[in-house]
Amino acid sequence: MFSYSDERFADLQLLRYRLNGFEQLTLCQKRYIYALSQATLYGRDITFDQFGLYNLRIRKMLEVIYTAPSVSHDTEEFRALEIYLKRIWFSNGIYHHYGCEKFQPAFSEAYLRETLKQLPIGCLPLRKDENLETFCSELFPVIFNPDILPKRVNKNDGDDLVKTSACNFYQHVTQQEAEDFYLQQKNAYQGEEPPSFGLNSTLVKDNGTLREEVWRIGGKYSKAIEQIVYWLEQAKNDAENHQQKQIIDDLVAYYRTGDLQCFNKYCKEWVSEHEGKIDFINGFIEVYGDPLCLKGSWEGLVEYKDLEATKRTQTISQNAQWFEDHSPIDPRFRKKQVKGVTANAICAAMLGGDEYPSTAIGINLPNADWIRAQYGSKSITISNITDAYNKAAHGNGFKEEFVIDAEALQLIEQYGDICDDLHTDLHECLGHGSGQLLPGTDPDALKSYGNVIEEARADLFGLYYIADAKLVELGLTPNQEAFKSQYYSYIMNGLLTQLIRIQPGSQIEEAHMRNRALIAHWCYENGNAISIVKREGKTYVQIHDYDELRRLFAKLLAEIQRIKSEGDYDAARHLVECYAVKVDPVVHTEILERYKRLNLAPYKGFINPKLIPVRDEQGEITDIEVDYTEGYAQQMLRYSSEYGTLI
Repeated sequence: MFSYSDERFADLQLLRYRLNGFEQLTLCQKRYIYALSQATLYGRDITFDQFGLYNLRIRKMLEVIYTAPSVSHDTEEFRALEIYLKRIWFSNGIYHHYGCEKFQPAFSEAYLRETLKQLPIGCLPLRKDENLETFCSELFPVIFNPDILPKRVNKNDGDDLVKTSACNFYQHVTQQEAEDFYLQQKNAYQGEEPPSFGLNSTLVKDNGTLREEVWRIGGKYSKAIEQIVYWLEQAKNDAENHQQKQIIDDLVAYYRTGDLQCFNKYCKEWVSEHEGKIDFINGFIEVYGDPLCLKGSWEGLVEYKDLEATKRTQTISQNAQWFEDHSPIDPRFRKKQVKGVTANAICAAMLGGDEYPSTAIGINLPNADWIRAQYGSKSITISNITDAYNKAAHGNGFKEEFVIDAEALQLIEQYGDICDDLHTDLHECLGHGSGQLLPGTDPDALKSYGNVIEEARADLFGLYYIADAKLVELGLTPNQEAFKSQYYSYIMNGLLTQLIRIQPGSQIEEAHMRNRALIAHWCYENGNAISIVKREGKTYVQIHDYDELRRLFAKLLAEIQRIKSEGDYDAARHLVECYAVKVDPVVHTEILERYKRLNLAPYKGFINPKLIPVRDEQGEITDIEVDYTEGYAQQMLRYSSEYGTLI
């Protein structure tokens, strides 16, 4: 029997997602998904390497120990190593997938050293002419010393964000050097379709000279990209239409050349394809993993439309111009003509790279502002992922612990799932695609604060409109009371409950968490709609005036859109540093203690289904079976064996 919940360890819980309706797809569509899924899984090693210079060698070393018949599994040290390895698999490296801090192993350096001595030296990921001692001397300080490369992405204001971040996008480069390098490229560009400078390269300084190692066939990550390209070209044989074939050709050309103008061509073609039921994301996309918000982490997603749920998203996108025209922002920043906004609810068929095991519930692409303005954007909400989250959360006691009273709890129980999905739709379908930059504004003017401001802008757009009577008129909300469930849940999360994801003594650093904190704390401190109250020694959020809260959302949206449109770095910095970063240690301790008593995992991720080709006697694929039985460790070891290309 299928179960959504699976293994749990550390602060993580693994879930499964169903491929609803997969059996109704045609054979060609199933083969198309299978080939695209293979291309998705071959990017895994790229993400590991991007997230830290030593990740692949550490992973390989620990997998050798984990699978060695000679190593006893019946010791506390081995069990601690197993958890450490499982966390590395989950986070694509030795840093927490959300907080970015380095994991501290619960096994000893002496245990690891003695265990390695028992293994055949040829099994370990040693470099040419490297012995076990030099291997250990390089990797052990990275694993065991908390002061060496402590954070994957550092966002602390005033630090050199490049030098103090362990992500593997820059080598021997300072923040100022990197910013100057790409500013010079932007200033030298004379065309009307600017590339996303720096998106697909490692910036390296050799003998005082800066150069880019481009991620392409024949360049960095070539072995992985060659396999991705092979499977993309296999997928083309079963594409649903000519435009899908052209999209694959454009993406392959980009992978072969590394030319960012090829990437622009691919994005323009991809965003205009709407007829097929199947779609995919494959490449260096989101820039959250780079402290300068320039470098794209590799990610993959294969998807097919959820036709019933798509009715909701299409209703939203069909009314995009109305929402833009009525947005509470300065008319200068509104788009006069909204182009190409398409939105679909989809079922994920395979997750990869930075979308696996932890994944987004909604995506809006492409990221380039000029492409959005001229060609539009595609938005997706991932219905089978949100369904898995909802099923796993049902009856876990979280809401009962943190929601202030029975009235608010009843609102959330009745309307919470509907409004959560709707807010995600508004965020992705319209929020990211709304507004416009003023002529001459650099899209990267907000620098390290750009991601937080952009996420806050999209969230505020959704929060403002979810309370609008237009949504009742469109049949998207059942009545004028439903939105209150989202308002309460959002403010409670931003002020209190998202603190369960923060280590004691730490500040908020992840972009989405900063966004939520910014909105909640700004509204709390700049109006009278919200109170933080104590009842029987516990802290709760109380909302006194939902209409006033909506007015606060509108006011903040107008300011954040101005910041984005004008490229006002100082104002962005002020908002983020004042409202989005700091944590009250007393409240934090209380929230952590209350959450601990619930015995829940604050983070969740997914085990992929296994797609198995069924072949006839001639070797031709006659069907694709979906297997949900593969275990977490089994899947991770198989992926390392079958799709490991870079080590």
